[in-house]
Amino acid sequence: MKKVMTHLGLALLSSTMIAGATSAETIRWARASDALTLDPHSQNQGVTHNFAHHIYETLVDRDDEGTLQPRLATEWSLKEGDPTVWVFRLREGVTFHDGAEFTAEDVVFSLDRARSEASNMRQLHVDVAEVRAIDDYTVEVQTTGPSPLYPNNLTNTFIMDKDWSESNDVVEVQDYAAGEDNFAVRNTNGTGPYVLQSREVDVRSVLTINETHWAEDTPAVTEIIYLPIADNATRIAALLSGEVDLVQDVPVQDIDRLQGTGGIKIETGPENRVIYFGYRFGEEPLASSNVTDANPFNDPLVREAMELAVDRDAIAQVVMRGQAIPTGVANPPFVAGWTEELDAYPAVNLERAQELMAEAGYEDGFTVTLDTPNNRYVNDEAISQAVVGMLGRIGITVTLASRPVAQHSPLVTNNQTDFYLLGWGVPTFDSAYVFNDLVHTKEGSYGAYNGGLYSNPELDAKIQSLGTETDMEVRDATVAEIWAEVKAERVLLPIHNQVLAYAMRDDITLPVHPENQPLLTSLTFAE
Repeated sequence: MKKVMTHLGLALLSSTMIAGATSAETIRWARASDALTLDPHSQNQGVTHNFAHHIYETLVDRDDEGTLQPRLATEWSLKEGDPTVWVFRLREGVTFHDGAEFTAEDVVFSLDRARSEASNMRQLHVDVAEVRAIDDYTVEVQTTGPSPLYPNNLTNTFIMDKDWSESNDVVEVQDYAAGEDNFAVRNTNGTGPYVLQSREVDVRSVLTINETHWAEDTPAVTEIIYLPIADNATRIAALLSGEVDLVQDVPVQDIDRLQGTGGIKIETGPENRVIYFGYRFGEEPLASSNVTDANPFNDPLVREAMELAVDRDAIAQVVMRGQAIPTGVANPPFVAGWTEELDAYPAVNLERAQELMAEAGYEDGFTVTLDTPNNRYVNDEAISQAVVGMLGRIGITVTLASRPVAQHSPLVTNNQTDFYLLGWGVPTFDSAYVFNDLVHTKEGSYGAYNGGLYSNPELDAKIQSLGTETDMEVRDATVAEIWAEVKAERVLLPIHNQVLAYAMRDDITLPVHPENQPLLTSLTFAE
């Protein structure tokens, strides 16, 4: 049984936080969009994870250099004599925000919840057979076979309080795509460095310092005011006027101007994220097309023609103002499995593209709707607008449907889109993460973001083998085989790897995080 703080103790903690907030070092943090939900296992989405990392914690994490480091687990290793069992030693003396003790039962509950059917995180735990508590501070994860890279999958799997979850009827994960709600969507109880004080979805959330956090160093930022501001001009104007202190999503067209503005500093760096287009596969006609007896995207000649029509270099130079790295593979350079050969992409060739369209029987082209988010990735809507024009040159007439990411994401996960833009970060730094979600047939724990319903049973078998392959040479060879097939089949249409820019007051510093998930605990102030 956990020990929970008395009402008096809770009241004292609450009053301490309120008192601290009056003299707090407050940072007003603006982003283009809000977290989709606060249920920590509902959505596998970067903005949502970034916000949650301040409130909840994971067993392991990555620093600004991308190196795996301890968080709620102090050490982890394969069990001696059994390569199918990972042993995690947990940090002692940690409490949840309500004062309850953190123990192994919370880890077992959370990992089981994260790998349940409704969880959008389940593919990360597809090789897990059982999670068990050995004692209060030791957890064993039994996998279906040797899984040497499993700890890499844990950087966004947050740990919840089992008792709190049961008391508030949130044992089941929110089904976001179905529009479900639960107590954990707007209420939290983590072990993280900040406590949620208030939340107005898409307007403002306030976090204050967790005075009982286990870390030895107290963060310089003791209060966070999180402000989703979708409009680019409004977001930058708020920074220039001093209404916000930090803008995480800086429009590329404003970088030069901000760099020359007194009192403002820009931090830039590459992100571990690829921007790509996906399209519907299968024989069934597209819902948004004037072709009613076939699916043009199912023809490899059409997919090849599209790739030859899209000018990645022009998008990088004109749309992204140089703040992008064009690519021919849906795998960022940070990730194991990336090679220069895979990264290569063909030069634009409209003449050949038009020939391919004619060979496929679409010399007169066809129509289709492109679904794009307009507040999730750097210049996402502008990228889509550029591609609309480029495809028009080979007879593909595209209608652009632009939405906030909260409305766009369910279209992809519910397979309700014919053609769509998406970005994909790879927190495991391993190609299997891309394959499991984007390439594998959508079934069970696989294919959560396979919005086009691509299916290749031979590739599926190879993808599944990666989870428990211990011979790294064999595994690397399998990864290379999968990527060769994915690229040859043009399963996805990659555009570029995203480059990030954070803008801030010149007396603060927040390094660019490769996952675009900076913790404000790492923000420093000039002395």
